[in-house]
Amino acid sequence: MEQYTYSHGQIHSLPSVAGNINNTAQRYNKEEKGDGTERAERSTDYGTTYEKLNDKVGLKTILSYLYVCPTNKRKILLLTDPEIESSLLISSDEGATYQKYRLNFYIQSLLFHPKQEDWILAYSQDQKLYSSAEFGRRWQLIQEGVVPNRFYWSVMGSNKEPDLVHLEARTMDGHSQYLTCRMQNCTEANRNKPFPGYIDPDSLIVQDDYVFVQLTSGGRPHYYVSYRRNAFAQMKLPKYALPKDMHVISTDENQVFAAVQEWNQNDTYNLYISDTRGVYFTLALENVQSSRGPEGNVMIDLYEVAGIKGMFLANKKIDNQVKTFITYNKGRDWRLLQAPDTDLRGDPVHCLLPYCSLHLHLKVSENPYTSGIIASRDTAPSIIVASGNIGSELSDNDISMFVSSDAGNTWRQIFEEEHSVLYLDQGGVLVAMKHTSLPIRHLWLSFDEGRSWSKYSFTSIPLFVDGVLGEPGEETLIMTVFGHFSHRSEWQLVKVDYKSIFDRRCAEEDYRPWQLHSQGEACIMGAKRIYKKRKSERKCMQGKYAGAMESEPCVCTEADFDCDYGYERHSNGQCLPAFWFNPSSLSKDCSLGQSYLNSTGYRKVVSNNCTDGVRERYTAKPQKCPGKAPRGLRIITADGKLTAEQGHNVTLMVQLEESPSDEFHEKLMFKNLNPGAFQSLVQPSISCGLFRPQQGRASSPEALSQEGDVQRTFIQVDFGDGIAVSYVNLSSMEDGIKHVYHNVGIFRVTVQVDNSLGSDNAVLYLHVTCPLEHVHLSLPFVTTKNKEVNATAVLWPSQVGTLTYVWWYGNNTEVGRPSAWGRVAAQLKWAEAKKE
Repeated sequence: MEQYTYSHGQIHSLPSVAGNINNTAQRYNKEEKGDGTERAERSTDYGTTYEKLNDKVGLKTILSYLYVCPTNKRKILLLTDPEIESSLLISSDEGATYQKYRLNFYIQSLLFHPKQEDWILAYSQDQKLYSSAEFGRRWQLIQEGVVPNRFYWSVMGSNKEPDLVHLEARTMDGHSQYLTCRMQNCTEANRNKPFPGYIDPDSLIVQDDYVFVQLTSGGRPHYYVSYRRNAFAQMKLPKYALPKDMHVISTDENQVFAAVQEWNQNDTYNLYISDTRGVYFTLALENVQSSRGPEGNVMIDLYEVAGIKGMFLANKKIDNQVKTFITYNKGRDWRLLQAPDTDLRGDPVHCLLPYCSLHLHLKVSENPYTSGIIASRDTAPSIIVASGNIGSELSDNDISMFVSSDAGNTWRQIFEEEHSVLYLDQGGVLVAMKHTSLPIRHLWLSFDEGRSWSKYSFTSIPLFVDGVLGEPGEETLIMTVFGHFSHRSEWQLVKVDYKSIFDRRCAEEDYRPWQLHSQGEACIMGAKRIYKKRKSERKCMQGKYAGAMESEPCVCTEADFDCDYGYERHSNGQCLPAFWFNPSSLSKDCSLGQSYLNSTGYRKVVSNNCTDGVRERYTAKPQKCPGKAPRGLRIITADGKLTAEQGHNVTLMVQLEESPSDEFHEKLMFKNLNPGAFQSLVQPSISCGLFRPQQGRASSPEALSQEGDVQRTFIQVDFGDGIAVSYVNLSSMEDGIKHVYHNVGIFRVTVQVDNSLGSDNAVLYLHVTCPLEHVHLSLPFVTTKNKEVNATAVLWPSQVGTLTYVWWYGNNTEVGRPSAWGRVAAQLKWAEAKKE
């Protein structure tokens, strides 16, 4: 749910589902009053009349926020001013009645569940996250130290549990980590850490099928992605890219659109587009202009046109000039915008591509009550309205308004000054209001997609306009203009009902077919799409949106394919390997028995619907992975120590790192190890304590951690105590190789891995010790002054490992350290024995 705060108040329109024939709506008006109180009002007739809510919520109750449940708009939350009291006012009947609930924390923001109407997450001012399964009536603490705006509900289809919460939390020492847990059971034991280790602060993003985190090492940020909640993989940009900042633009249609700022960029970003898993990225457009928002947030000059899949507008910086480009195929091809043939007065415009073109401002308004400087709607897929200028570059001067009614192919100038434009009646009516700091009383209406405009007066007294709100619903033909008559006056709302303009509802004969195209090319994203459009001369009410009439797939051509990761398009149009890319490297990253996609240098644009044609020729083919010689072999203990205790299990982990160049090694585990015959190389002869060697007993090989070929790999482990084991045909397990040493000493543990292409080996020196049970001290009972004597310490058992001997003679102390293994006798010779 988007939640906005303004000094003049909030307005929300709520379509009723209570069975009323007229489809009533409600509106809330919160005004600041001079006496410190506030007024809340409710309307059920689109703003014609209002009733005060003060009696229902309390005469002295000061409200700060209003929330509407996105899945059931009958349910409303009113949040009181926390400086006065911390309470929630809950309504389940569109605000007709309220129940008040006290809170023991101060709410900073709320996040509603996308499906379950009663589930809410609340973020407090002291960085604690709470959950409610009863629409705010009861709350339960989930986690402390949560990073602001870095908590998310589960995404249906990617998460199995609908009540799963994703969050980024800070540890006591200031690090950040990615946690998941159930909303009502988030104890320490029930929390999961999907990403091992810490992440960079304020970097967690959970969006659709993807989870993103950032991890900085060596002064460089590295970005990781999890697709459909699988293991994280490092995001791969071209090798020459040195990113210092990344923003995820969109993740819809199983693809990631990302803006990356590289080391040599300051006010521009490069656009990259990914494969389905979000791992491999290719360059879509360089040097896209960026700016900073009011709160310091980065704003990329990229606009996705609503209603037309794959269509974007972007402002690119070329030689210090910013120019507007358009794409119809998700960034594969870009071109400049053709300027209008004539200006507003009908005079010809002399503008020749590529030296002169139309340039648009692409910033979207952060105010929900103004349209911004560019607008499009899903229900009016061909109409785009934006402010801009004609010339060699984008300018902040001489701004005019332009409209396209054929999805960006041609444009018309509609105003010489900047206006806010509102879509009504599913785009059948365009309403324009002038952007000005002066009071106004007129608006403009167009019923023919901006070709002609009529002037209407909406108030007898000029109004300082703060915003415009269109009523929701397919049948509604009402809008509300709100503002002030003067800077000291109260907030005014003006209802504009234009139902009387239409005398009938549109019929089938009032529409004509319109085919989406790009400069005459009808196949857009692999399909021909034909829409219903109202005939420009027909003045009827559309009501329900008709949508696309039909869609027909096209035969695949080269234009439906982009260059794959590691490939670049050359002047002849072919995708050839880049200078930094070795096509055979992909086969090196997989193991024998598996398969990989052998790229043709092309990959189909995601969401492209073309069929047949060159599809088979350009599609990557699965191939069996070639064999590889093992390398990067390591053997370690599970706890990382180089010591073990006699008679107890020691767990050894064998790791084979086939891809040491990867920043993030995957540890592939194998189980069902089949040990081969072991051979007792040396019969133990020295025992320790009461333990005795168990003849014929091998180690318990329960797991082996490795990467690389596993189908034909022979592994032999020699524990250095006379026992060796071997393994073949490994599969996954996690507990490591367990072994019991029955003697003390330093043992040389060796492991060797062989396959048909080579071998590798590793060595570990393990110090095995056992507890000391008895010490016997031997020295003369009587001796002569100033005569040298021998003192002997006899240990049991004798093989206990490295010891430190401390001898006390009266108040004198001497420390001795034996340097040999085996039976130990320490002899200290004193030249003089001192006595008191």
